[in-house]
Parts: sequence; C-alpha cells; structure tokens
Amino acid sequence: MEGLKQRKTAAQSDEKTNGDVNKTADEHPVGEVKHGIAMQLLRIVLFTIYFFGSCIFIHGAQLLSIPLYWINKDWFYAARALTKQFFGLLITTMTQWWSPTTVRVSGDKSVAELLKQDENGLVSVDFGDRAVLMANHQLYTDWLYMWWAAYTNVQPMHGHIYIILKATLKWTPLIGPAMQLYGFVFMARNWAADQSRMRERLEKLKTRSSGPMSGQNGKRQLDPMWLLIYPEGTNLSRNTREESAEFSAKSGKADYKHQIIPRTKGLQLCLQELRDSVEYVYDCTIGYEPIPPGGFGSEIYTLRSVYFQGRPPHSVNMHWRRFKVKDLPIDDHDQFAEWMFQQWRIKDDLLDAFYKTGKFPADKSAVQIEGGPTDSFKTPYINTDVRPRNPVEFLQMFVPVTAAALVGRSLVQLVDRIFPPSK
Repeated sequence: MEGLKQRKTAAQSDEKTNGDVNKTADEHPVGEVKHGIAMQLLRIVLFTIYFFGSCIFIHGAQLLSIPLYWINKDWFYAARALTKQFFGLLITTMTQWWSPTTVRVSGDKSVAELLKQDENGLVSVDFGDRAVLMANHQLYTDWLYMWWAAYTNVQPMHGHIYIILKATLKWTPLIGPAMQLYGFVFMARNWAADQSRMRERLEKLKTRSSGPMSGQNGKRQLDPMWLLIYPEGTNLSRNTREESAEFSAKSGKADYKHQIIPRTKGLQLCLQELRDSVEYVYDCTIGYEPIPPGGFGSEIYTLRSVYFQGRPPHSVNMHWRRFKVKDLPIDDHDQFAEWMFQQWRIKDDLLDAFYKTGKFPADKSAVQIEGGPTDSFKTPYINTDVRPRNPVEFLQMFVPVTAAALVGRSLVQLVDRIFPPSK
C-alpha cells in the first residue's frame, strides 16, 4: 500500500507539472536557439563528416587488427584497446567542439580524495584499473560522459571500457560491428539466453595477458577493465516512466520520481563472476541542468538541440559513490535486490535535491583541487569541461589506416617496378 500511495503521489505531481510544461512546449529551458538554419546545416555537415569519417578510420583500424587474433591474441587485445582509445578521443573532441558544457564532479566520503583537478582545470579520477560502474540512465548520450570519465582516470581507461548494451544495437550500421569487435556485452532482455551469454563474456574479462596494453613490465596479469552497466535497462522517458510506475503498482514496490526501477540480475551476475578480480563498484548519479518539473531530459536535450542548435545543458553533473564488492550480498538474490532498490532510493533523493538546488549534496573530502582552498572555503565540487589533454591527440585515430594505405601504395609501386606492365 505504501508503494501504491507513493506512486500515486508521484503521478499526481507529474500530472500537475506536466500541464505547465505543455503550456511552454515551445520554450526550451536553456533559452533560444543559438544558431540559425544556415549555421545548423553547416554544423550538421561538419559533424557528419567528422563523426562518420572518424568512425570509418577507427573501424578500418579494427579490421586491420583482426588477423592478429590468430597470430598473437595478446597483440590483438592490445590493438582492440588502442582502437577503443581512438573512439574515446572521438567522442571527447566531438563533445568539446559541438556541445561544450560545464561538467560538475562531486562525491561522498566513500570516494575521499579520488576526484582531482589540476592547475589547468583538467579533472582526474583514481578508480583503479579494474572496476564495475553502474549509473542511472537519463539520456541516450549518458555513455559519452562515462567513457570520458574513463579517459580521465589516473591510469587512462578509455581503451579498456566495456559496456552492457541492448541487443538491438548489435547490428546498427558501422557502429554495431565496431561494438562487437570491442567485446561489448549485448543483452536481449531474455534472462535464460542472456545469462549464459553474459557468463561467457565475463569470463573473458578475467583474461590474463602480457601484451603492450596489459600492464607494467610485460608480466602476465589481469587485463585492465572497466565494466559499465545501466541497471534500468533503458533511458528515462515519458513511456519508460509510466511503465516503471505500472510495475511498481503491480509489485508493491515503492516507485521513484526521477528514475526507473532497476533490474538486479545482470549486475548481480557481473559481481558474482568478477568478485575475485574487482574490489569496488562505483556508482554514478548523473543529472542534467536544467530540466523543468515534469520534464524529461530525453525530450529536451536531443541530438538536434545539443549538437546543432547550440542548446546543450548548462551543466552535466556526476556524483560518485563506491562500495566494496566483498561487503555486498551478491550470493542472495532477495538481499541483493533490496540493496539495489535502496541505492536507487538514495539516488532518487540525490536527484530530488539536485533538481531543487542545481547541485548534488556532496562531501568536501571527495575532491582535491590543485591550488584551491583547503580550509572552510574548500568547495565539494570540481567544475571542468570535456576536452582532451592535448589538442592534437585526436589525430592518432587516423594513423593506422593512413599508414596501411601508404604501405600498400609503396608495395604496389615496388611490384610495378619489379614487374613492369607489358606494353
């Protein structure tokens, strides 16, 4: 009854505020369109050329590396990590150039001193080289910021990130095959089929190798790995919010205001399989500013709005917490499910505070800002932006295919000289 009562209250609140939103449907919370039609068309053309052109070069590098699988698997995994780094640089520069925004990073005491900012304003996180990450899912582009977070790790992990995705994305033209070569985990939402597939993929995430991207001193050890999972299974929208409310009513579980009820089996299996090789689970609660009451970020911050009209969020907020795997009830389904629901209630409270104040409740001990105050004036927030460490770093993603083309051209010329065509 309590769950039903809470769901009704949330629904009534949504109904009340949605009316206000509909009245101002033409008003965007971040203001007027920044770019006119001509500039939008130019931005679309440039974005398309850069994104899909870069993807072709990256996917080409992936295809060039395939023969290594049968020659030397350590070198194949190294090449795969390198091409993942390329894609991490692509989305970092893409976000910097087309949708620049403030990223506000914070955390609680569990991540004390793990969030840092240097004198140049660049952020770095210190989450180690093997971790499981979970996050709420607000927009289709959430994963861009999570991949960027991997890039900012003290030991950069943008070449070692693995994402659990919907199986429907597996055959997306160009992108789908590339994600398969990245070793991503695809789920069809059929637990009987997904369970065995996930076990197989998770077993491979415990691979030991001595390739150039596997660690220090060439010793055979567990490969670096960040595994990212969105337990909600899909992003927050008007439809998924309604479906979550219906499930809450049927199950008697308390509903959430700003999230979808999470699925628990996938994360539980991940932690069971990786418990001996992963020490921590890192939780990111992500929020976008502003989203009006009753609004949905997926409707406000669309591809057109963010990248082409010049209306990205005022800020992207990432609040971090962490948990020791050994302290979680991963061998008891009911207890683990209750732990998950409790964490989502905490995240919902965090989001509630965020939408009221514009910031997550944060702890000062989580952040270290080089040159910043360390006394009572110390801030619990790091304000930064998405950008590479080096402005020309992105050029490396064009090197493998370009080098292969040059080598191929030289070989053709050499053959022509040795065996000149008959006249």
